[in-house]
Amino acid sequence: MAPTNAAIAGLLKQAVYYHLDNLSYQNAVFFAERLHAHDQRSPESAFLLALSHYRFGDSRSAYEVSKLPGCRGIHLGCSYIFAQSCLDLERYRDGITALEKARPLWAAKCSIGRHTTSARAPYPDASSASCLLGKLYRAYDDKKRAVPCFEDALRANPFMWDAFTILCDMGVNVLVPNIFRLNDTFARSFDQESGANSIDSSGGPPDPLQRKSGIQGVSQESDPFENHRSTAFQDVLSNNMLFVDPGENDSISRLTAGHSRYAVTKQGSDSMETPTGPIAVPDPQAPRIAYPSEPPLAPARRTRGTQASEPGFLDAPPKMSYRLTSKKRDRAQEQLVEPPEAPMRGSALSLAATERKRTASGHPVQPRPANFEEPRRSARLNVAPRTASRSNTNITTAGVPVTRELKKARPPISRIARPGSSGTSVGRVVSGNRKPLEDNSMDIDQIEVPRVKELPAVPAPPSKPLDPEPVKADEGLKCILDLLRKMASGYRLSSSFQCQEALTVFSTLPRSHQDTPWVLARMAKAHYELANYAEAEKIFRRLRMLAPTRHEDMEFYSTVLWQLRKGTELSFLAHELTDSAWDSPQAWCVLGNAFSLDCEHEQALQCFKRAIQLHPKFAYAYTLQGHEHVENEEYDKALVSYRRAIAADKRHYNAYYGIGKVYEKLGNYDKALSHYHAALVIHPTHAVLICCMGTVLQRQKQTVQALPWFIKAVELAPRAPEMRSKKAGALLAMGQLDEAKRELMILRDIAPNNAQVHFLLAKLAKTLGDKRTAVRHFTIALSLDPKANGEIKNEIGALEDDDGFDDSMMH
Repeated sequence: MAPTNAAIAGLLKQAVYYHLDNLSYQNAVFFAERLHAHDQRSPESAFLLALSHYRFGDSRSAYEVSKLPGCRGIHLGCSYIFAQSCLDLERYRDGITALEKARPLWAAKCSIGRHTTSARAPYPDASSASCLLGKLYRAYDDKKRAVPCFEDALRANPFMWDAFTILCDMGVNVLVPNIFRLNDTFARSFDQESGANSIDSSGGPPDPLQRKSGIQGVSQESDPFENHRSTAFQDVLSNNMLFVDPGENDSISRLTAGHSRYAVTKQGSDSMETPTGPIAVPDPQAPRIAYPSEPPLAPARRTRGTQASEPGFLDAPPKMSYRLTSKKRDRAQEQLVEPPEAPMRGSALSLAATERKRTASGHPVQPRPANFEEPRRSARLNVAPRTASRSNTNITTAGVPVTRELKKARPPISRIARPGSSGTSVGRVVSGNRKPLEDNSMDIDQIEVPRVKELPAVPAPPSKPLDPEPVKADEGLKCILDLLRKMASGYRLSSSFQCQEALTVFSTLPRSHQDTPWVLARMAKAHYELANYAEAEKIFRRLRMLAPTRHEDMEFYSTVLWQLRKGTELSFLAHELTDSAWDSPQAWCVLGNAFSLDCEHEQALQCFKRAIQLHPKFAYAYTLQGHEHVENEEYDKALVSYRRAIAADKRHYNAYYGIGKVYEKLGNYDKALSHYHAALVIHPTHAVLICCMGTVLQRQKQTVQALPWFIKAVELAPRAPEMRSKKAGALLAMGQLDEAKRELMILRDIAPNNAQVHFLLAKLAKTLGDKRTAVRHFTIALSLDPKANGEIKNEIGALEDDDGFDDSMMH
């Protein structure tokens, strides 16, 4: 009988899932192609092929395979993979259309509690589909529709973390306590049994392996999977199978249990243990796929049996007995014994091996101590109706291993004896002994067999260990949600550039969570945004120790090292990253910063260009490229790079700052102020941006209006020399000499080798009439910055003049 299409498709599906779970994506693609060729009309086969291609990293093939059923919205899995491929291929509109058409298949579904070690939900639920739809709308530049999608995803599943982070990155004001709180609907998702409801019929047609007819009628001759059937199907149909529908399995189990009882009744001595998993009713003409195959035994003959074992649990097969009778006796016995109905099993051997003598009344005779080491207890078990006489009963041993030795066992005789048969083959009843007649038993010689070493008892199948007292799901969810609430609060504060508050929240996390790469990266970036570069470097160094292969956020670490002028550390970091991941855009940004610190701007531009090629949406790479164009005084190219950065990320304030700096250098102060202000709207606490606002106002001779900006910048970054020097210069220009002197003394302690500090100290001494001190500080400033030679010499030559204050140095 030829194998059914459902059986072959089911086995191919299991092969695909097996390779997907074991990360063998190339094998998964191969078997998914076989499945799709076998059943080309099924959207399920198209889904598995597209899924395999997508996992393998081939988004274009996944797009083509899932396009037909995905665009029509008839299969949720195909629509989801098609939308994911559209997101990668920047075909956002096609992905949005596919998910919107499939909305009836995923709306109001939640499968967060159905993913365990033994079960999976094969298709996405409402939260996953809503999150993907939001990503597509965001990429399509439709913020109004993207935000509700992310909100729906978080409402259905607070564990959808990327939906929350994207909302924060978009600048949406998110109420964290309202998201990460326990609700009844979410809690009920975890109340299901392990593996329950793990098949989602809305995604497409049900798996043929679940149907009772899925594994029937496969002949041994034509089934190409026959060699591995017994083991493969045992795994498929047990509790380890993925995507099992409990309702259908319960009905199959009841039918199977009834059939098993019927089969035992029919076969008599067949007492093979029934598997716990759901199995299909086998065809009498087909091989039994759930049990190990057994070769048919020879006709019953006189042998000496020494042991019997369960064929399903012991590795070694039962040992065959030795022939102890003559050929003449065998031929007579073969004529008397009728052919057995079914092959003899180990349990039948154990019945014959454990029979004992009985009195005429049927009571068992007490064993003799000389022949037995311990008393043996037997129980009468009528497994099936007998056609033998009333003296023929099957005895099974209760609580005693089936491999006990045999003592003087008498040969069982067939109940049908032909005329003229030998009298030695007829069961005799003597006082105290009635030998039962057995149809399918093997004859045992009358002589006493030597004692055989008793084998250890066959271990029972390991029962599922009792789980320790489980923690209530509500309590566990509350604990996790409390942790997520703290991390989410810190991320929201840092994304809105409330960096000091974010650091305070992150410091309340448990120490084990603080020492994780994600939290350390957030804390380091918060210090970087606050211009606390020294503290940011310490945390980034700790991050590198914990995760030396991490590339994410390393571009900010390189900028911190650039600001601290640590060229050796920056070069070492660039070598490490480029050696470990040559195709990482972050590595190329780090290498570009290293070249920039060495004033090799053309090499730096090549590195930033390579980073953009690897990641066209990498906004920070465009910004760094713009900074290098500014250093080369290529202002037009710099503006192009900054505008591309804004196109990649509208909240990338660094690009607005870069455009403002270009216009400031070009003397267009009004446009510079507008772009600085746009950057401040995004990041209102950035000290450098605030200082730039004051600098532009000071250049417009609005020193009084500039001073409050400098004061605020110093409050935000008290250890930054540039901000404090700007404040001191404004105080000098306004004639507030005492406050200016106080600021300069602090500044000298912070940056004693800063030429700008000594230049301002010289101007202060000149204003106070201390010419000797002024000359000394001018000389120190000249030695620290030889480029300012002409300006400093002019100041020294004008010591006798009262030409007012001018701090134009080093602009």
